[in-house]
Amino acid sequence: MEVQKEDFSKRLTELRLAKGVSARDMSLSIGQSVNYINSIENNKSLPSMESFFNICEYLNISPAQFFNKDINSPNDVNELMRLVEHLNSKQLEAIINIIKL
Repeated sequence: MEVQKEDFSKRLTELRLAKGVSARDMSLSIGQSVNYINSIENNKSLPSMESFFNICEYLNISPAQFFNKDINSPNDVNELMRLVEHLNSKQLEAIINIIKL
């Protein structure tokens, strides 16, 4: 599967804005120059594999979640998964029934 710069940059922008951080702050937080994320979001470049993993780590998502456009809020999905891990079967059933409504 070929990654299109436009698709990648659009998804990165979407996820960054959902996190509520500026491109500059994100760039610096992952150890890059101030314009690094801006360059990616403006379709000028794609990150290296290592930088991509750093981006995912910063966003608290997996690489699969980055590319899954059906997940609108991967951080919320991750939080939900952390919360339900410790529920008993009756509690899980109740949550499943609520979600199905």
